[in-house]
Amino acid sequence: MSERNIRIESIDRQAVEDQEVEIVERKGIGHPDSICDGIAESVAGALAREYLDRVGEVLHFNTDETQLVAGEAAPAFGGGEVVDPIYLLIVGRATKHYDGQTIPAETIALRAAREYLESEIPQLTVGEDIVVDVKLGEGSGDLQEVFGEDEVSVPMANDTSFGVGHAPLTETEQIVLEAERRLNGEYADENPELGPDVKIMGKREGDEIDVTVAAAMVDEYVADLDEYVEAVESVREFVDGVAREYTDRAVEVHVNTADDYDEGSIYLTVTGTSAEQGDDGSVGRGNRANGLITPNRSMSMEATSGKNPVNHIGKIYNLLSTEIAESVVDEVDGIRDLRVRLLSQIGRPIDQPHVADVHVVTDDGVAVSDVEADVEAIVDRELADVTGITRSVIEGELSTF
Repeated sequence: MSERNIRIESIDRQAVEDQEVEIVERKGIGHPDSICDGIAESVAGALAREYLDRVGEVLHFNTDETQLVAGEAAPAFGGGEVVDPIYLLIVGRATKHYDGQTIPAETIALRAAREYLESEIPQLTVGEDIVVDVKLGEGSGDLQEVFGEDEVSVPMANDTSFGVGHAPLTETEQIVLEAERRLNGEYADENPELGPDVKIMGKREGDEIDVTVAAAMVDEYVADLDEYVEAVESVREFVDGVAREYTDRAVEVHVNTADDYDEGSIYLTVTGTSAEQGDDGSVGRGNRANGLITPNRSMSMEATSGKNPVNHIGKIYNLLSTEIAESVVDEVDGIRDLRVRLLSQIGRPIDQPHVADVHVVTDDGVAVSDVEADVEAIVDRELADVTGITRSVIEGELSTF
């Protein structure tokens, strides 16, 4: 019997796949909120690695308040221009002085942000299309004590907070997640007119799935309205093909539904993101740790991106609960739907949650008692290896949005 406080019971609802209405959303990597998530997480990883290199441990920091202020652009067929650049402010806390060393945290942050943008959103020219600023205050002394206690191999929780994970993904969730990833991957590689700001909303009513895509087109690669219409239809056909890999249900795909061709009102951009024209962004307002926004399921409001990966519960428990849920579903037969909630208590070891609360929907003919022991063993095992989450995050192996 585990010494950890692990509770397993039946969930108080149908499996999401069996509910009559399901809504799922994903904001693509070029969405203003996702830009903030991506930069905050890139900066967090860079700071963690730099602290390890310089002092042998990860010092206190967080960059999860990063903000984006939209710019202004004048798109035009064949190529327009950015009139007023996007402004992005990296906000948070960092340890800049430690054991006689001065650590250039803000320089590290600026470098990481530039490298992220050049890699993931190359349409944005840093210093011209987007201006990046950084304001990192010193970390709280109290939190640094909780963070760096000597001879404690498992860190203490920095906060009393919780994380939520679930598995398996429904057909609609898989469609929304994979459609955006593949649009911004293989499709964009062959179709440069598609910008990285792709937002996908999935709605399932019964056995009918509607997928609504907002896809920013890059004006440099679109000569006229006919080419724009062709680009929109190409995206629609691609997403329809992706959807049919994950479901036999009826699927309808709609792309850029706000367009008015008669009025010349279309989703044409200079940089491939709505951040160039009035759409602001913040860390934590977009995708949850599993890459989706899922109103049919419990979600934590914590921002996962940018938090310290050593003891910040808003990061660790959201990632860990997702991994636990996926492990249970992979290893235990008879589970149709599963939710994991992990609650911390500030100052308590992160491998000893205040409660690990697991809710399951079992297949017909399977009782919760049939799977309870196996589920508890997996939860216990994953909690014992909680520091593995930290290592994976620092090495860039886990996505936070």
